[in-house]
Amino acid sequence: MLTKAQELSSQIIAWRRDIHMHPELGFEETRTAAKVADVMSQLGYRVRTGVGKTGVVADLGAGDPIIAIRADMDALPIQETNDIPYKSQIDGIMHACGHDAHVAIALGTATLLSKEELPGTVRFLFQPSEEMQDDEGLSGAPRMMEDGALEGVSSAIALHVYSALETGCVETAVENAGAGVDTFYAKIIGKGGHGSAPHKVVDPIFLSGHVIQAIHGIVSRRLWPYDPAVISIGSIHGGVADNVIPEAVELSGTIRFLSKEVQKEIHAEIERALGVAKALGGDFELEILEGYPPMHNHQNTVELIRQVAGEMVGSENVKTSKPEMGSEDFGYFIEHIPGAMFYLGCRIDDDERRHHDPRFDIDESCLPLGAAILADTAIRLMRG
Repeated sequence: MLTKAQELSSQIIAWRRDIHMHPELGFEETRTAAKVADVMSQLGYRVRTGVGKTGVVADLGAGDPIIAIRADMDALPIQETNDIPYKSQIDGIMHACGHDAHVAIALGTATLLSKEELPGTVRFLFQPSEEMQDDEGLSGAPRMMEDGALEGVSSAIALHVYSALETGCVETAVENAGAGVDTFYAKIIGKGGHGSAPHKVVDPIFLSGHVIQAIHGIVSRRLWPYDPAVISIGSIHGGVADNVIPEAVELSGTIRFLSKEVQKEIHAEIERALGVAKALGGDFELEILEGYPPMHNHQNTVELIRQVAGEMVGSENVKTSKPEMGSEDFGYFIEHIPGAMFYLGCRIDDDERRHHDPRFDIDESCLPLGAAILADTAIRLMRG
């Protein structure tokens, strides 16, 4: 399968570069979706468009089991600084996380599988908006699920290119493959006044200092030390003049966790931390928006991916991922069905082009390997 994928290398690279030059934000992937639908139709797949707003579902084969392969399509609101022939042609938007590669790899996988006798059905999920949520706080995965993308599916697999990992290597993790993520918005309310008379006001900046310390103490002093979690405050806004004490200070931040129990505990502890403002004479408002669930890979799927990858690149190049607190909305899919995501090394020599960075880029020689692993794994999953 890897030999067959390498014969498609120039085509997969061409797809990736075309998509890279024409990036689209979440739920705006109309050009990308149209291109995907056209290629998949030409390959003989049964194609549905407009799934989860701008997603594409494409089936090939017949009967059970149905194995899903997911590729996210959206870009990021980042201005690319690379000087390359396939640089983004859209100001302020670029594929800075590798989703262009995911789409191209999936198209390569679809090409490989179109030439095989399938012992079941393969379903490609070209997903919109992994990076962003709509007005109701939902990303592309749950929106596709609402439109029936997982109906009848018995297992789902996916990959993510990883710029910190050498090209030719693969990483997998069992269980804690990605963290759940929530966002909190807080307002610390005081009573404003002149900076020369702090005794006549309730200073929300003073209150915020204590609240921030309390929030930063949650993980180290309130949670069980064996429960991994992260709480980071990303923005603080308060006041407009140097001699005016404001009425309020606004905070927002991110919460990362690996279990629903810890998620609930953190929510309660953040509210408790904000209660410090009340104890010092102020008040607070708090809103917590729940985001992606933790991503727990299923062991049997991981073991199969490791076996397939090991046969292609050698077991010494199939590594175990270190736990990290990044999140992925593929977790929505494998909450409901068995599945797993693996990481595909794409580092350019010793120049790690970090994800979500204006210089992000990949070693494109990784693309055929990703397609081959997905294709071979899907066939073996169908065979059971």
